[in-house]
Amino acid sequence: MRSVSPAIPSYALYGDSQDAPLDEFFHCETIAIRSRRYDWEIAPHLHPALSQMLFVARGAVDVRLGEAQHALAGPLLVCVPSGLVHGFRFSPSVVGFVVTASQDFLDSLGRHDALRAQMRAAALHMPTPALTRSLLQIGRQLLIAERDRFDPDAHRLHRTLAEAWLRLAIQPGLARAAQRGTVAQRFQALVETSYREHRPLAFYAAQLGCTVRTLSRQTDEAFGLSPLQFISRRLLFEARRLLRFTTASCSEVAAELGFDDPAYFSRFYRRMTGRSPSEDKRAAR
Repeated sequence: MRSVSPAIPSYALYGDSQDAPLDEFFHCETIAIRSRRYDWEIAPHLHPALSQMLFVARGAVDVRLGEAQHALAGPLLVCVPSGLVHGFRFSPSVVGFVVTASQDFLDSLGRHDALRAQMRAAALHMPTPALTRSLLQIGRQLLIAERDRFDPDAHRLHRTLAEAWLRLAIQPGLARAAQRGTVAQRFQALVETSYREHRPLAFYAAQLGCTVRTLSRQTDEAFGLSPLQFISRRLLFEARRLLRFTTASCSEVAAELGFDDPAYFSRFYRRMTGRSPSEDKRAAR
């Protein structure tokens, strides 16, 4: 990679104008479509209000993240939080995607959501072959949805695919967070993989190697929530997402979230929001 000039350019998307992105902005494109224009080199730059996830399925890439530089090859995931100087040099045979999300898009996923937290830290991950295949499959669907994302009927599909792709992409980071970090951080990562199973707090405490009392104290200090409140908010967020952005019925949403009884799901939803799931489903149409 060429040496960096003292002035680091700032972009919305690399090479584009610095106009502010749209509200809840999300964009997906192949690596090749932009880097080919620049002879496969994306010079060091930053995005003041956008975070990115680079996915290299195949091919070589030189990565700069902040002051660190790495010579790597796919499969590879690179998380670039907003404001971090970064640059890339790709081999012409590279296959993969770049996804870009505004802070308010990530915020819309929930204040304490694991996805939002993972996207705030620079990271390099090596995805498994199975995860690589899934990222390629959903990424190709997302590229198709990008073309029609401003159509009201296609917007839900685009957003659903965007979130699904990002949640897959952060799986290696969640696995690492489950092994490291504070009790609260590991709890957050564990909830992301277990909230549909409706496990008792004793399960989480045992997995984290602490008592329920310690878990409660740590989550209150980190999030201002009890463990049950944290899990309930994660369930509620997913319920709202499924009701708003998919065609699933209220009963299907209940089943997807691990509720054996749709009536119990409706009571849970009303207790959390003051409205029934069917009311929010109708309002989203």
